[in-house]
Amino acid sequence: MEAKAVARYVRVTPTKVRLIADLIRDKNVDQALSILKFTPNKGARVLEKVLSSAIANAEHNYDMDVNVLYVAKTYIDEGPTLKRWRSKAMGRVGRIRKRTSHITVVLQEREG
Repeated sequence: MEAKAVARYVRVTPTKVRLIADLIRDKNVDQALSILKFTPNKGARVLEKVLSSAIANAEHNYDMDVNVLYVAKTYIDEGPTLKRWRSKAMGRVGRIRKRTSHITVVLQEREG
């Protein structure tokens, strides 16, 4: 049995969130939450909220034991990019890309 939570259109670049997602993959839920709490990035705050939502989904929707849950999979996919323009020197224009992410966290019960 697995429980998951998804956050879509989050205004953090996927590459920054993937670095943090690698820290919590295959960790117990309480250990993953403590890692995210003390990581000073915006992506860590968002990932912490998604992980808390996945824990709540596992507990209330699937009656899973929270003490044996672990982070089985984390997906950080790229969302749509907001394109903005900024004036540059000599009448030129520079492109600003504001990237978004889709974050998915999947929890499973550890066997044994």
